[in-house]
Amino acid sequence: MMISPFLPLILAIGLEVVGTSLLQQSSQFTRLWPTLGMAICYLTSFYLLSLSLKVLPLGVAYAIWSALGIVLVALIGWLVFGQKLDMPAILGMGLIVTGVLVVNLFSKTVGH
Repeated sequence: MMISPFLPLILAIGLEVVGTSLLQQSSQFTRLWPTLGMAICYLTSFYLLSLSLKVLPLGVAYAIWSALGIVLVALIGWLVFGQKLDMPAILGMGLIVTGVLVVNLFSKTVGH
């Protein structure tokens, strides 16, 4: 029995977000441990993404990846790094998430 393709996708997104946060901490690859952690997170993330692509269409998987990644990285930027988001940025992210919801809820390309 195959596990849901969404499980490796969600794990891939989580690792990509951690990797991107470590990229911020790597100081342009001048700090060893954040740089190594980032590389491991990214490589594992892409492997997990490839598992989900056995079932999910590439465009759909990437839309989910992008939308969740954008929102999660923005939240980490705000909560961890003290970066600010203005209303147009928040609105734009909301539109991206809404678009992904429309694809997943109403498109026939997504196998449910």
